[in-house]
Amino acid sequence: MRAFVTQVLLWAAIPSALLAQRADIAIVNGRVMDPASGLDAVRTVVVEGDRIVAITDGPVEAGRVIDASGLVVAPGFIDLLARIRPAPEPQRYKIKDGVTTVVSMHGGPVDVDGWYGTFEAGGSLVNFGTTVGHPDVREAAGATDLYSPATADQRVVMKQVAAQAIAAGAVGIGFGINYTPGASYEEIVDMFGVAAALDVPAHVHSRYKGSVFPETIVQSVQEVIAAAAITGASAQIVHLASSAIGSMEACLEMIEGARRNGVDVMADIHPYLANSTRLESALYDPGWEERFGGVTVDSIMLVETGERLNAETFAYWRERGATIVTFFIPEEEMLMALTHPLVMITSDGVIVNGKGHPRGAGTFTHVLGRLTREGGHLTLMEALAKMTIMPAQRLERSAPSMRHRGRVQPGAYADLTIFDPTTVADRATYLNSAQYSEGVQYVLVNGTLVLDQGEFVGGATPGRPIRRTAGAP
Repeated sequence: MRAFVTQVLLWAAIPSALLAQRADIAIVNGRVMDPASGLDAVRTVVVEGDRIVAITDGPVEAGRVIDASGLVVAPGFIDLLARIRPAPEPQRYKIKDGVTTVVSMHGGPVDVDGWYGTFEAGGSLVNFGTTVGHPDVREAAGATDLYSPATADQRVVMKQVAAQAIAAGAVGIGFGINYTPGASYEEIVDMFGVAAALDVPAHVHSRYKGSVFPETIVQSVQEVIAAAAITGASAQIVHLASSAIGSMEACLEMIEGARRNGVDVMADIHPYLANSTRLESALYDPGWEERFGGVTVDSIMLVETGERLNAETFAYWRERGATIVTFFIPEEEMLMALTHPLVMITSDGVIVNGKGHPRGAGTFTHVLGRLTREGGHLTLMEALAKMTIMPAQRLERSAPSMRHRGRVQPGAYADLTIFDPTTVADRATYLNSAQYSEGVQYVLVNGTLVLDQGEFVGGATPGRPIRRTAGAP
C-alpha cells in the first residue's frame, strides 16, 4: 500500500486511462528536457512501474509526488565507457553523477554469462552491460604475446570465441589495440567482420597515440574507418582527446568525411586534460614522452599516493606495476572534440577503494557545471544529448532495450536524473577523486528511486542487464 496519496492539479486534461488509476510517481513542476524530441518545457512526468506513461500538464494522482520546481528532469545519463564493478562503491559515485546505465564498451571477458551473473546475484544500482574484449579473445585463442600477431589458426578461433560471447549477450566488441601492439591488421578486420555479421558495434582504443610519424593517431583513425568500411560494422573511436594529441582537427575531419560517405563511425571523450591507466602497459613503452606530445616523466602522478614520478620512481613502478594519471591533453583539442556534433561523453573511469581518476566520480556533472554553465562551451540541451540519446542510439541495434532509454517519453524506461542546473558540479579532484558530485537531487532507475533528495535509498538495486538480444535487427 502506498504511504500517501497526493493529487496534483495542473492546467490541461490527460488521457482518461491515466485518470482511471493512480500512478506510482508524478514528477511535477520540473523543466523536462528530452534531447531525443527537443522537448524543453515545464511538465509533469508520470511513472507507473518501470516506465514513463505520460508527459503532461494535466492532473495526476500518484503515490509519490516529487516537486521538481527549479530542477531539470532529464533522461538518466548513459556512460558507455567504464569498467563498472558489481559493488556498491563505484556505482554510488555514478548515481551521484546522474548516471543510470554503465556499459563497458572498452572491453570485457569472454565469460559473458559469468560477468552478468555477478551483477544479478548481488543487485545493482545502475543498469549494466559489457562487450567482449579483443585482448580477452586473443588470450582465449592462445595469442598471449602482446607484441606478436595471432596466427592464422588462432584467428579462426578468435572469430569463434567472439561470436560465442556475443551470442551469450555481449553488446559489441571492445578493442584496446594500443595495449596489444602486436595485433595484426588482419585480425582487427576479422573482429570487425564478426561485429558486422552479428550487428553489434566495435568500440576502439586506437592503435597509436599522438602525431609521431608514421605511427600517428591519423593512421589509427584511418585503420578504424577502413575496417568499418570493409566490413560494414558500426565503429566508435573511444576517448579521442587522449589519443589525438596534435591531430584533433584532422581526426574529426576524417570522421566527418567517413560518415558523409556512408561509414558509421563516431567518437567519444572524457572531458579532462589527463588520462589514467597502468604504467606497466604498452602505452609507456620507450618513446612514450614524444608520443604523448613531448611531456616529461614528472607529468605522471601515482594514483595511490598523489606523488609525481621521476626517472628513478618511473623505472621502479614500471617494473612493479601501478595505476597512474598523466597530464598531457591539450585543452583546445579536448574542447574541439567536446563541441563536435559526432562526439559524445563517456567517463572511462570508476572509483575503487576510494581511489581513481576524478572522471570516475564526476564526468557528467563536470560537463554540466564547469564546461556548460560556467564555460559556455555547450548549451544545456547539447550537453544532455551527448550523455543520453547519442549513446543510447549507438547500442539500439545490438541491445533493443536501449531504444527505450536515454529519453523522457511515454513508453521509455523511467531512468531519470533530476538536477539543479544552477548548482550541479563535480567535486572530485586528482588528489581526492572519491568525492560525490553536487546538484543531482533525484535519480530513478527503471522507475525506482535510488537517490531521493540527494540521499541514497537503502536497499534499492533496480539495475538491469543491458544485453545483446539474439535476432535483434
